[in-house]
Amino acid sequence: MPFAPFVRVNHHGQSTLLGCGLLSNEDTSTFVWLFRTWLECIHGRPLHGVITDQDKAMQNAIEIVFPNAKHKWCLWHIMKKLPEKFGYHSDKSSIFSCMHGLVYDSQHEDEFENGWMNMICRFDLHNNDWLLGLYENRCKWVPCFLKITFWAGMSTTQRSESMNAFFDGYVHSKTFLKQFVEHYERALRNKAEKEFQAKFKPYSQMVPCATTFEMEKQFQSAYTISKFKEVQEEFTGKMYCDVASVTEECFGTTYEVRESVNCPGGRKRKTYNVLYRNDTCEVICSCHLFEFR
Repeated sequence: MPFAPFVRVNHHGQSTLLGCGLLSNEDTSTFVWLFRTWLECIHGRPLHGVITDQDKAMQNAIEIVFPNAKHKWCLWHIMKKLPEKFGYHSDKSSIFSCMHGLVYDSQHEDEFENGWMNMICRFDLHNNDWLLGLYENRCKWVPCFLKITFWAGMSTTQRSESMNAFFDGYVHSKTFLKQFVEHYERALRNKAEKEFQAKFKPYSQMVPCATTFEMEKQFQSAYTISKFKEVQEEFTGKMYCDVASVTEECFGTTYEVRESVNCPGGRKRKTYNVLYRNDTCEVICSCHLFEFR
């Protein structure tokens, strides 16, 4: 029977299981039952966001049960289809490269849209139905359309699939239902123990600050070890950033920041715009990493 886990990421960066269902099939009505039953289990609290593959039946069910939730398509599932969809094309390598650049490097929506149109014209892909469908639903999978919403840094269903792999150590296709429940409970206890260990780790060890910035000390005291390490990477990454220009305006100051980043074949420079608003003391970067992750 199909096993449907509900997975989240906690404040230690760990994947945790919130619950699961066993399905008789994978049509819309079954998913509606699954989601409504799940909603009862969480006392009717609506989901803010959900990441799935492009399964149409699941998409229909989400629109019925969670009409206000942001629904995001797994980016990995989409990008892995490129060889299948364009393996026949004489310019397949250039198409792959162009798609990756558009998806992962576009900072603004209009930048992606203009680049997409140029790609369609350059490779004469006007009649490609798969690309047309992707473009019509670009708000569901392209990072630059989604990064101003908090997703705990997730763009794929990888955590859900890693949870399936985790259960492979406890159950298999010949496991009986009674055994499944017993093994499921054992797997949950294992996960809970790991979360318990992570919870008390900060009391036994403290990650030292990498800089002398007072702000880093604030993060050190407020964040879990795993989250603080992520923030620390951003602090040490400042050495690869340079302010290229500064523009003063009535509402605030805009800084053009250039960063040297690692990429296949060497390093390249990326440019970001950082706005500091005088009225709210708010800092907004065009990468939106803080909001997204």
